[in-house]
Amino acid sequence: MSQTKNSMLLEDLKIASTFYSRAKGLLGRKRLEVQEGLWILRTNAIHTFFMNFPIDCIFVDQNLKVVGLRADVKPWRLTIPVWKASHVIEVCQGTVQQHKIEIGDQLHVVG
Repeated sequence: MSQTKNSMLLEDLKIASTFYSRAKGLLGRKRLEVQEGLWILRTNAIHTFFMNFPIDCIFVDQNLKVVGLRADVKPWRLTIPVWKASHVIEVCQGTVQQHKIEIGDQLHVVG
């Protein structure tokens, strides 16, 4: 949820915290639903090698403040590291634009 916009971003957020789940990411998926996301811990860059669909990436710091955005990352790409980022949240293509997510937004996880 974004504090600055006070809106629900995702209903289903999976966490990739182990080496295996972080390495696998979204591989093997045919798509990512609109209300789904994958929170990859301890990384400041991602790749979309072997993926079948584009995604948006929200890079956040330790406090879940948005420090970088990459929209429409197509398959077979590599993102440049976002040096202030501690984690990446991968979301459905178009989510960044639809929710008007901006650098500086504060995200919250409610669970």
